[in-house]
Amino acid sequence: MNNKINRFFKGLHRGQKGITGLETAIILIAFVTVASVLAYSVLSAGIFSSEKGKETVYAGLNQASASMQVQGDVIAHSSDNETIDTVSFTLASVLQDAPVDMTNPTAQDDKTGLSTGGNVVVINYSDANQSFSNLYWTTVRVGADVDDATNMLENNEQMVVTVSLPTANTDFTAPGAYSSFTIQIVPPTGAAITITRTLPGYLQTVNDLH
Repeated sequence: MNNKINRFFKGLHRGQKGITGLETAIILIAFVTVASVLAYSVLSAGIFSSEKGKETVYAGLNQASASMQVQGDVIAHSSDNETIDTVSFTLASVLQDAPVDMTNPTAQDDKTGLSTGGNVVVINYSDANQSFSNLYWTTVRVGADVDDATNMLENNEQMVVTVSLPTANTDFTAPGAYSSFTIQIVPPTGAAITITRTLPGYLQTVNDLH
């Protein structure tokens, strides 16, 4: 009886094979390979996302940072002591290795009093009742020309900018006593610079608006 039982249990396991060490190693290597590829893909995606995020942050900082700043006072000039016709101020570069092209407008249109083009930096005018874009302006370098680049405002350089208001334009009303106005300087890159001033009650030929 016992012999029959033993033969029965032996027959249950007949024909079954176990997993060898080589097969186990192959399966393990396959799992490691798949995991490595997956990990590499995840890391690559993370690094790519980080780089794109860094580029976005730097681009935002460049746009938010001003490439120039106003140095000293703002001067308003009047030819009739009743209204002003030009505004002057000094610009200095504030970012190293980021020169600004201050090439003057080609000419001033006789009818509109605005720039005819040729300039990279755009200067606009506005007050409570009107606004005009792309005014005509000229520059005079003051101090040293660091890199001898005539039209470029570079680090440690300054230029006096004289903006001509469009007085020839019949639609323009020149600001007079107690009037407030805004001059906006828009460079090709970086934040725009805004100058807002109020004229005194009595205008002279040269008015220091601080």
